[in-house]
Amino acid sequence: MFRKAAVPTVSNGSYLQGQANGKLSSMDSGQPAREGKVVLKKKVTLLRGISIIIGTIIGAGIFISPKGILKNTGSVGMSLTVWTVCGILSLFGALCYAELGTCIKKSGGHYTYILEAFGPLPAFVRVWVELLIIRPAATAVISLAFGRYILEPFFMQCEIPELAIKLITAVGITLVMVLNSTSVSWSARIQMFLTFCKLVAILIIIVPGVIQLIKGETQHFKNAFAGNDASVMGLPLAFYSGMYAYSGWFYLNFVTEEVENPEKNIPLAICISMIIVTVGYVLTNVAYFTTISAGELLLSKAVAVTFAERLMGNFSLAVPVFVALSCFGSMNGGIFAVSRMFFVASREGHLPEILSMIHVRKHTPLPAVIVLHPLTMIMLFNGDLYSLLNFLSFARWLFIGLVVAGLIYLRYKCPDMPRPFKVPLFIPALFSFTCLFMVALSLYSDPVNTGIGFAITLTGIPAYYLFIVWDNKPKWFRKLLGK
Repeated sequence: MFRKAAVPTVSNGSYLQGQANGKLSSMDSGQPAREGKVVLKKKVTLLRGISIIIGTIIGAGIFISPKGILKNTGSVGMSLTVWTVCGILSLFGALCYAELGTCIKKSGGHYTYILEAFGPLPAFVRVWVELLIIRPAATAVISLAFGRYILEPFFMQCEIPELAIKLITAVGITLVMVLNSTSVSWSARIQMFLTFCKLVAILIIIVPGVIQLIKGETQHFKNAFAGNDASVMGLPLAFYSGMYAYSGWFYLNFVTEEVENPEKNIPLAICISMIIVTVGYVLTNVAYFTTISAGELLLSKAVAVTFAERLMGNFSLAVPVFVALSCFGSMNGGIFAVSRMFFVASREGHLPEILSMIHVRKHTPLPAVIVLHPLTMIMLFNGDLYSLLNFLSFARWLFIGLVVAGLIYLRYKCPDMPRPFKVPLFIPALFSFTCLFMVALSLYSDPVNTGIGFAITLTGIPAYYLFIVWDNKPKWFRKLLGK
């Protein structure tokens, strides 16, 4: 069955076991720490928590191509409505995770909550797909945007060579991995700086947009709900695009054990971040429409660049740099958070033991960080990244919906569990229904790609029985697994 709990003792190298395996109490459990035990320290303050959420949510999308929502809604007014509603729905999901984060004080996010509510098999499938496909592909995609836009000012008059983009992308990925392996404090500080840069970039768009409105540039808002009627399939797909743009609100729950005073700071960080992001996204889209018509927006490859060129002249050269910094912040925040999922999964016995080890001096989960590097490089240079993300985008919402459904289940399964922060029951019910509806929609609208993604996800089931449940493994097989 599962491997036995590992005793946290110092190894011959520079690492030691993070915690024992199995369902364990968190750092806040009140149990005395063993002498010489190394743990991840509580270095995530309220401000750092806000920067993790905002810095991970705001990536390249809002600056480059918000046209997916406009295309599927058919009108300016409807697209702004969808941006607002998706922000509110994302806030509902984030509030559900705030409750889970304050009553289950263990890092790991989705994985931990599924493990607590539904047991080890679905939890293993979640971390299996995340490690092998989703995280490497998602990191490579956002990193490619970083590489393209960091080179944009140097190739204004010609096409950027693909090899140059991939090489600078590889450098960026490596830099993020080194940063997260070296210091929790420095990765958090840089995340705060990059979050500030993102908010400045959004203000650079919003402020001129407001000035345009004051000047009376409202022609693109007249008959805002007139235009091409949204199809029955178009409107749900617009919500799918909007929810993807807001995704990232769950990353603070991946580092719960490192948050100072989580009962207070997790709900506060989530609420403050989601309000800032929602208001920023809606106002940014309003600003676009003060200068760019709906038709022009649909034709633009990079909406923020088009907007800046029309209003700011030479200053528009700064926009690609801000987009690149925004992408770098998303890379940093994603790796910082997801490495903790692998750390916790290893601690529970679902991944190789080395991933639950912590550097004794730097107090970082170094193996859990660097395990992503070779996988991401393979995806970057060999994988069809966008197809992989299309295959598995439904898996993210399936498991998020499962997590929020698990919150409802835990209310009945463990009614006496301490819940310092508690949301009304209709919020998780509505949000889990929305997630499962999007999953069902993707199965209906794109059965081939979704079916492939579903098949890839199901490979986690035989892997679970092969690597975790099967006790009588041959010696060579156990050596291969590091046991």
